[in-house]
Parts: sequence; structure tokens; C-alpha cells
Amino acid sequence: MEEVCARFVSQKISKARWRPLPAAALQPPDLFATGSWDNEDNRISIWSVGDVGSAGLNGEYQGEPQLLCDIRHNGDVMDMQFLDQERIVVGSSTGSVTVFRHHQNNQTLSASHRWENAHYHADQYTACGGAACTGVICNNPEIVTVGEDGRINLYRADQKDAVRTIDNADSSTLHAVTFLRTTEILTVNSIGQLKIWDFRQQRNEPAQIFSLTGDRVPLHCVDRHPNQQHIVATGGQDGMLSIWDIRQGTMPVSLLNAHEAEMWEVHFHPSNPDHLFTCSEDGSLWHWDTSTDVSEKPSFLHQGGRSTAYFSHSTINQSVVSAWLSNDPTKDRMEITNLIPNQTLSVNTLDVLGPCLVYGTDAEAIYVNRQLFA
Repeated sequence: MEEVCARFVSQKISKARWRPLPAAALQPPDLFATGSWDNEDNRISIWSVGDVGSAGLNGEYQGEPQLLCDIRHNGDVMDMQFLDQERIVVGSSTGSVTVFRHHQNNQTLSASHRWENAHYHADQYTACGGAACTGVICNNPEIVTVGEDGRINLYRADQKDAVRTIDNADSSTLHAVTFLRTTEILTVNSIGQLKIWDFRQQRNEPAQIFSLTGDRVPLHCVDRHPNQQHIVATGGQDGMLSIWDIRQGTMPVSLLNAHEAEMWEVHFHPSNPDHLFTCSEDGSLWHWDTSTDVSEKPSFLHQGGRSTAYFSHSTINQSVVSAWLSNDPTKDRMEITNLIPNQTLSVNTLDVLGPCLVYGTDAEAIYVNRQLFA
């Protein structure tokens, strides 16, 4: 089993995100942020993972995350993204969106900007009108938020008012958003639809709509392949993983049986996108590997305590370069590994960067694996 360090934090963790590395950085990530939910006092926290060797002989405590600073957050943390090395954008269940700044010289956090009623049901100024901000995505200086109110907001980090708001973008709840290109975003909603929005268009209509056929299963999460913008992964209430090619058709190119309950997050590895990670209400976190033929796998994937499953790709008939869409017979199998063998409560969030994985759970713990591909 790889070295996974756990830290019990006395709050249910809803989001965990690695601080992005500077462009030329060679070292692994060393800081991450977390947000909590369902606590009387929710918090945004910054954690450091020291050098793995720093704990000396006490091997079991090596690299345990250390709390650097935290700050109170009003409402549940629904989504959280780093805007740059110092600023974190947080969406709240109250409907507000806040930019927090991490001051590294004295290890404090402060709220540097807040859009108070970014999402609201009836009217922006009534006391009870707040609608949860469910999704945030950043492409500095731009910030896009989506919410339970079916609204899309485009902000710039240093501007007081929204650059663009699409008020009735969706009649259902928008659950997540990602950038496709600098001017295009993709949203997923509670009736199983993906919609592409182009901010260059003045009209408030989606440029394209894709949907899961049949059951209108709510989609909870979405991620775009980092190198091939036409490949998108989504997960939803039924725990299935869907892979979409937005260049063709309006349905997913593959549907893969995955978790036994809601899939909360899906992430392509940013620099090794043949690897994908998903986490679920069922207490599991899966590593999906399409990188090589199974026979060439490094041995660490076959260590004890793992459940490994193979899925045939024969249903996919596109032949494109990406293994996610490939029908090449040598890529006919995908290896799936559950990284949490003794699963308990919901794994709400995960993030991967370089060789490092962080995830957070309803069991009030955060976990860090710094040797993901060891």
C-alpha cells in the first residue's frame, strides 16, 4: 500500500484543492486548501505537507498535513478553486462567492472580495432568497459560477460587478462547470444534460446541448481532458462514469459502470490524462488507468487489498488518438483500482497534481498520498 497520511480535522470536508505550482516548478505540490460543510462553523483551511522525510524515524507520521491557517466561512463550502498561487475562490450554500487571499508572509487568510448574492431564488435582496452556488471554475482573471438557481455568472477577479450573467441559463439546478476554451464553458445539470455556452454570443442560449438518454439522471461533476478539449468526463447520481466527445453526437461515447452511489467528483490527471480519478458517496475513490496494456502495468497496481476490474471498450467505435475514445484492441481494457480498500463514509472531494493525491471525507478526515505513481 502506498504511503497515505491521514489527518482528522473535526469537520466534514466538502472540498480539497492543491495550490497550483509555478510554471517552471519541478518539486511536487506542498500546499492544499480545504473547505468544510454541515458544521456549525465551516472553515477554509490551508495545509502544508512537509518533506516526506521530515518526520525522521516515525515513519507513520511522515508528511502528515500541518494546518497553516484557517478562516470562518459563512455557509457550506460547495466548490472551491485556486485562482492563482495566493487566491482561492469559494462558492457557498448561501449563494455568495468569496475570493480569499492566503498571505504567505504571516500565514493568514483574509476575504479580499465577495459577491454577496451571486445566486438567488426570488430576488437578490430578500433575506431568504439565497440559492447555493454549486460550481466555480477559474481561468485567471476570469471566474465562472453556476448555481441551484440555474444562473451562470462571469466575473473578473478585480471587478465589483459581474461581466456577464445568464439569468435563466437552466430551468433545473446547475451542478458543475468547466472551461472548454477561454470563451467557452460547459455546464452539467440535474436532468442529465451537458450544455456548451459561448461568451462571445450575446444571446443567452447554449451553443450545444448533450444529454444522457432515458432516465435524466442528475449529473454532479464534469472535467475536461487537459490536452484534448473535445473529451469530457462526467459523473452523476447513479455513480456511472460517462465519457463524451463533444465534436460528435449528442450522447456519451461510453458509459462505464462505476460507483454504487453518487459520484461527487471526476478529475483527469492534469499532466497524465490517461489517468482519471473519481470519488463517491459510497466511500470509494477509483483510479482509472488507460495508459498501457494491462500486461505492462507497474507492479504497484497489483498489490494486496485492491479490487481491480476490467471493462471492455468494444462499445466505442471512434478511432482517435486518446485512449479514452480508442477502439485499438491493445487498449481494449482499462484498469480500475479502488484506492480506499476499507471504505466508510462519503468521499466528497479529491484533487490530483503531479505525484500527489488529496481527498476529504464525511468521516472528518483528509488524506494525502504523495507517491501516486510510485
